[in-house]
Amino acid sequence: MPFDLLLNNVSKYIHLDSAEKEIFLSFLQPKHIKRKQFILNDGEICKNSVFVTDGCLRGFTVDKNGIEHVLSFAPPGWWIADMYSLISQKPGILNIEALEDTESIILSKINQEKLYHEVPKFERFFRILTENSLVANQQRIVDNMSLTAEERYSIFCKRYPTLIDHLPQKQIASYVGVTPEFFSRMRSEMIRKRA
Repeated sequence: MPFDLLLNNVSKYIHLDSAEKEIFLSFLQPKHIKRKQFILNDGEICKNSVFVTDGCLRGFTVDKNGIEHVLSFAPPGWWIADMYSLISQKPGILNIEALEDTESIILSKINQEKLYHEVPKFERFFRILTENSLVANQQRIVDNMSLTAEERYSIFCKRYPTLIDHLPQKQIASYVGVTPEFFSRMRSEMIRKRA
């Protein structure tokens, strides 16, 4: 059942009885996203939180030179949204795209507010998710300013262990903040050092 992974994710932070689970599930909508399909474009207002059950999404921005900068990936078991836009309900800067055919579960902002009303403990759940996201983003900024590309790649490997051999190298390079060519040389050098 596609909701099992999501219910396991929720159970890490809050306990739901069967009635609360039913209410929660009633607010959710499964969604199939085709490879290369966008579920959010920069300039749009983010109206949903998306939980991935299979496949992978990426959140990225495009600078004025047309260069993409990957901010996050969402493999199975991860949530993704443009947090600034979702919370403020102002136009966002994030594009969210499927890197492969992806199965997801959508919780709209409207239904999230209703959920807080009907099952108040979800306020705690989403507060914890938001705090974790804030901490991770702040750490990422500090890492980008103070760590080498090799160190940033090592952090990527710890954060997304299932994606190391799964993603195109150019996506990982963008996340680490280097060109694909530099990334390829760096990775070859790291493998050579280990041998």
